[in-house]
Amino acid sequence: MQITEHIASLSEEGRLLAAAAEQAGPGASVPTCPGWQIRHLLRHTGMVHRWAAAFITEGHTAHHPDGGEPDLDGAELLAWFREGHRHLVRSLEEAPADLECWTFLPAPSPLAFWSRRQLNETTVHRVDAESALGGPLTPVSADRAADGIDELLTGFHARPKSRVRSDKPRTLRVRAVDTAATWTVRISEDPPQAVRTAGEGSAEHADCELSGTAEGLYLALWNRLPLTAVTLRGDRAVARLWTDNSAVTW
Repeated sequence: MQITEHIASLSEEGRLLAAAAEQAGPGASVPTCPGWQIRHLLRHTGMVHRWAAAFITEGHTAHHPDGGEPDLDGAELLAWFREGHRHLVRSLEEAPADLECWTFLPAPSPLAFWSRRQLNETTVHRVDAESALGGPLTPVSADRAADGIDELLTGFHARPKSRVRSDKPRTLRVRAVDTAATWTVRISEDPPQAVRTAGEGSAEHADCELSGTAEGLYLALWNRLPLTAVTLRGDRAVARLWTDNSAVTW
């Protein structure tokens, strides 16, 4: 996806998140984030938005700490969230193409990294906010979902921080039936190695395969939908290895 598309989608996702949060109310439980209420979701996501915007606007070239979560609630908290989200979107829109600042995943450029990362961050947390309402979720397009899967598998879980490990080497295949994308994830004592291919993917044996729409896989791999939302073939223990250990924590 192009940077401009990422930014436009980020703008919309933030508006949807705020609208769902406002409808649910600050004390509503967030079933996809056990122990969280909407107020916690807004504080966390709003903090991340401001943290990301600081790299873009201030040009930090090394890791910079976040500003912490505010002691706000109710209407004040919602307004604070909306203000920070708009600031992040404006920061990305106004940033130069040759922006230089710190990033933490491979990307063609810092601007490409932050627009993509904050789009996926906000999309996943928009799903959290909508889950508090108990109704249908706003759809994610197949192309966007596949891009989000790519970031998660080849970016986040390629890092040493990934806890998806196995003493016995295992292979997980992820196949998006509505796109040409298939990922083969090799799980071992080292960080997972994911390779994306077109079509049916590698002929290599997979211990477990998850298949479904790109959106279903995207949300299942982020643990926002249960495994029953996709089709599982093979060793369920490999899929559980993922769901039990893949959470990305702050």
